[in-house]
Amino acid sequence: MSHNDTPAPPQNRPTPKPWIDALHAYVPGKSKGADGRALIKLSANENPLGSSTAAIAARAAAVIRPADYPDPDSALLRETLAETYGIDAARIVCGTGSGELLYLAAQGFAGVGDEILYVRYGFSLYEIAARRVGATPVEAADRDYATDVDALIAAVTPATRVVYLANPNNPTGTWTPMKEVRRLHAALPADVLLVLDQAYVEYMPEDEGAAGLALAGQADNVLVTRTFSKIYGLAAERVGWAFGAAHLIDTLNRIRGPFNVSTGAQRATVAALKDQAFVEGSRTHNAAGLAQFTADMAALSNYGISVVPSAANFALVLFEGQVSAETVYHALMDGGYITRHLPNQGLAHGLRITIGTEAQMAEVTAIIRAAAAPNTEGAA
Repeated sequence: MSHNDTPAPPQNRPTPKPWIDALHAYVPGKSKGADGRALIKLSANENPLGSSTAAIAARAAAVIRPADYPDPDSALLRETLAETYGIDAARIVCGTGSGELLYLAAQGFAGVGDEILYVRYGFSLYEIAARRVGATPVEAADRDYATDVDALIAAVTPATRVVYLANPNNPTGTWTPMKEVRRLHAALPADVLLVLDQAYVEYMPEDEGAAGLALAGQADNVLVTRTFSKIYGLAAERVGWAFGAAHLIDTLNRIRGPFNVSTGAQRATVAALKDQAFVEGSRTHNAAGLAQFTADMAALSNYGISVVPSAANFALVLFEGQVSAETVYHALMDGGYITRHLPNQGLAHGLRITIGTEAQMAEVTAIIRAAAAPNTEGAA
């Protein structure tokens, strides 16, 4: 055997399917520096205001018998979701975060020989979802870091089974108007599932997400997914939900985990839904912080720094001048902050930065300014 030959895998042990070998596990936002120091975490888009006190109290007050299984159907949570959003509880399914439901959409409707489509700079989980079921991931070109509906439509083939669209998009924060979403849906074959991933939609200044729920309520091939991990501040509870046609929900229910939402998580999320004042406060805080941070970065445009317009609770900051994103990433770590650098998604020149508290964002801005213009530190 020559030195260029690759040895065959051993035949005396279980081996994964080739499509499993081809995928890379999802990498969450880091919380520590390379030296193990705990850092202020602006890498995972968590709510800097924490959680609703009502949700925390409800979970703490709940009488939970650890020996008992949770409600397998999350009935009270689905009823509360239905009341909150004006939708049918029978057409809701809950999951272990919206991530489980995104995976189930691929598992239920695609497989070997099929294609799963999403936009470039889309959520990295979509490629994993495709590969874990043996489907081929297909990436459509973006338009200035945003979704290009025409490119998505052009990429549809007879093998396309699922189209993922994060709106607002992660990691770019861009928003696709519902008029464009409806145009995409109208162009898709009836047997192609359109998944509207609305993890960040509650950060929109108005309830833009209602139009997505309305589309899912009318169409046979649209599934909306949402999460309690972002604006509701309950990431540790791992709860997401999906809404769509009855036959779509039936498919997801057949293959989801049978007790996939814990009793405590169900109690906490029900209380969180009833505390919309916390949601509105989080939305207001984020809007102000995002606007200020975007303006602060615009003031550094002479140094090749810009921000992709965001509708979420984070900003994708691009470094296309003398200072690199990697340099700023390490400068922020030295200053006590961890952000998200995404070279594996073609964004080596960008940092995704969660909008934190006012004091945190002021310090982040100062560190970026010092890294970009070290001779003008302290300048306005």
